[in-house]
Amino acid sequence: MPDSTKFFTTAEIAAMLKMNPQVIARKLQKGEITAYKIGKDWRVSEEGLMSWLEQHSNQVVKDPGAHIVKNFLKDGKIPHLPAQRKKRCYLLEYILRRFELGRVYSEKEVNEIIKEYHEDFCTVRREFIMSRMMTRSLGKYMRNSSYIFQE
Repeated sequence: MPDSTKFFTTAEIAAMLKMNPQVIARKLQKGEITAYKIGKDWRVSEEGLMSWLEQHSNQVVKDPGAHIVKNFLKDGKIPHLPAQRKKRCYLLEYILRRFELGRVYSEKEVNEIIKEYHEDFCTVRREFIMSRMMTRSLGKYMRNSSYIFQE
């Protein structure tokens, strides 16, 4: 943890957010806000507080396929790709987000990233190309900047 990390008490968070301290305490106890319990008191890092606030921002764009991805993930991996095209596409997009726009990847790099999520990297790589999520030229791969994610 960096030396510059600030920690806040329940009362400090309640005062900053102009909320009742009991409401904040309930959120801490439920684990909605990431915190550390020291004795009887809770401490929340500035990073943990900001993360929680970001999750509740009206500017957060919800990923429409998030619940589908969540249902298929087992220990961070995708054991099998579904036959249904829309669900399959959401899972491919989930993996695709790991690739940076504008960066050129070797086939080995693409395979390694895909293997973090699904063991059949050949199928996923082929799906990326067929769905125009990625382009391939001379054995090099690039995330397609014109690909539009599903709504």
